[in-house]
Amino acid sequence: MFLSPPHLGGGEQSRVAEAFASNYIAPLGPQVDAFEAAFSAFTGIPHCLAVSSGTAAMHLALHCLGVGPGDLVLASSLTFIGSVSPARQLGAEVAFVDSAPDSWNMDPDLLCEALTRFAAEGRRVKAVIPTDIYGQCADYARLLDVCAPFGAALVADCAESMGARAGAGDDDRHAGAWPGLAASIFSFNGNKIITTSGGGMLASDNADLMAHARKLSQQAREHAPHYEHKEIGYNYRMSNILAALGLGQLEVLEARVAQKRRIFRWYKEALADQPGLTFMPEAANGKANRWLTVVQMNEPFDAAPEAVRQALETENIEARPVWKPMHLQPVFAGCRVFGGQIAEALFERGLCLPSGTAMNREDVDRVAGIVIQTGRRGQGRTVKGRA
Repeated sequence: MFLSPPHLGGGEQSRVAEAFASNYIAPLGPQVDAFEAAFSAFTGIPHCLAVSSGTAAMHLALHCLGVGPGDLVLASSLTFIGSVSPARQLGAEVAFVDSAPDSWNMDPDLLCEALTRFAAEGRRVKAVIPTDIYGQCADYARLLDVCAPFGAALVADCAESMGARAGAGDDDRHAGAWPGLAASIFSFNGNKIITTSGGGMLASDNADLMAHARKLSQQAREHAPHYEHKEIGYNYRMSNILAALGLGQLEVLEARVAQKRRIFRWYKEALADQPGLTFMPEAANGKANRWLTVVQMNEPFDAAPEAVRQALETENIEARPVWKPMHLQPVFAGCRVFGGQIAEALFERGLCLPSGTAMNREDVDRVAGIVIQTGRRGQGRTVKGRA
């Protein structure tokens, strides 16, 4: 049992067959155009660019915002490295902001502290990258309010939050569709809630930024009958075949979100009587897609997350630790961090449980039973010192 495997909905095969029949099996083509249009219609973000990965989308976003050597970029510490590595690849200095305990997303108060501190040092932050952790939207409104006086662009890392909602009532919007965001990036990696095998999307209200990103994604070719280049670009466009997969997957996204949330509820019911076990909270500012069900193991629960993970692995069940904070990663040694204790505690005590949308109640009960039995055996209560 894998952590979050792909789950085909049935329409993908016919979409791919159409692409083969048309002989568009290279990057670009009608399926790419259709996928971008369908994605825009679903999310409400007017300009969308299908690319080879979420990391490529982030790289393009930061490049088009002018991030380069000597610039400062602030990012969530509790995230996947693909959220942050493009800033370093562009030559920027990266600093990290801790999570808020009620959402696990970037803490707006600590972000304000970081921006104020750097401003006092005479340094301007070029961009801020909050991650929608495990499919829960960051508090875009508060983060934008914090960034505004400092002129920092906000780029939402929505790699995990496709199908999630931000805001409530009249302000309810799809993840990454909040007014004022410079850009949003999405991932369709094989473990995401919908997948194109590999791929990503850059989305923005800013037509000029997106036009530049589109040009850069195609090796920055100028409009001419020959190959003319005035700047360095990238080979980042999505394959027409993968876009066909995306069209089929997009058709079942709402059902996938409903099933992810159902799986989360089943886990909560199955583990409700276990003292010390708690689940990732749902923030008041939206509706999470529950991409992964994440549990925290605190006393008096009598087993460490690693002991539970190993017990599950023995039964051929994949579980995974919570993201190791970026400020603890060797590659970012020496980078500044604001806070850090919340992300560290989540990493030390957290475990991502299998959450594939093909799971049924019996599968969840089986996983939960192993978690409970491991706790009863009291295996490895010490949680400090994860590598």
